[in-house]
Amino acid sequence: MDQLVEKAAILHEALPYIRRFHQRIFVVKYGGHAMVDEQLKQSFARDVCLLRYVGIQVVVVHGGGPQINQTLGKMGIESTFSGGMRVTDDETMNVVEMVLGGAVNSDIVGLISEQGGRAVGLGGKDDSFLKAARRTEVEGRGADGSAVKVDPGRVGQVEQVDPSLIRTLIAQGFIPVIAPIAIDSNGKSLNVNADEAAAAIAGALQSAKLVLMTDVEGVKDAQGEHISSLRAREAEALIESGVIAGGMIPKVRFALQAVDSGVEKVHIIDGRRRHALLLEIFTDSGVGTEIQRIHDPV
Repeated sequence: MDQLVEKAAILHEALPYIRRFHQRIFVVKYGGHAMVDEQLKQSFARDVCLLRYVGIQVVVVHGGGPQINQTLGKMGIESTFSGGMRVTDDETMNVVEMVLGGAVNSDIVGLISEQGGRAVGLGGKDDSFLKAARRTEVEGRGADGSAVKVDPGRVGQVEQVDPSLIRTLIAQGFIPVIAPIAIDSNGKSLNVNADEAAAAIAGALQSAKLVLMTDVEGVKDAQGEHISSLRAREAEALIESGVIAGGMIPKVRFALQAVDSGVEKVHIIDGRRRHALLLEIFTDSGVGTEIQRIHDPV
């Protein structure tokens, strides 16, 4: 009986959040270990469907780096590296499109459909809704560790998102599942960082939340302690001081871009934890790090 009462208490805790976010848009970037572990994949699909059933309009943007690497290896395609970074040449880009826009996207759509959701897959070429310009230079590292400029190839920076197609699908009850492949001004495909694509799409939709799933529990302070909530100014200071470092830097920068463009809150959560998505959204304490644009008084 105590367990049943505890379950009822959990539902009561979730109720204010369900009421607050009914018919609001959440963009969820799906990536990391949650995309390769079978139990976590099933759990993610159920969580997304639950959000949709309680009236939250969910948009999924996914990654797929490990799957791309695996396919390149199976096909015997050797990657070209410059400054420690892989160059996305035309042959590699063909594989990226095949994996992200094909196998991975279709797998996620299938997982959600199996749980009773109405999912539909798309990429930036569909109605040209995601447009990007080619990145001609990014910073890499030379053999001696020094900073060098690298042409990454067919890699894009998002310039424009037309949200009308996504809004149409949402209005019809679908869960859009988006591969981060954009189109340039010449009609060529470009590979886009999934966090960047999710942040741009969330901004264009003026979503209530952007959730970035990763393989860490969130942002940590200088003592290594988990930070549950950050103002944008505080996040920027942590980057400047070097507390936020490595792969967390671009993730937090995209989060800041999202709140600057009108997203109410960005949540960085550990996708290795089952139901992390629900725990972050529907509990008072949450399990990740939330970032919001709250200006300090002058």
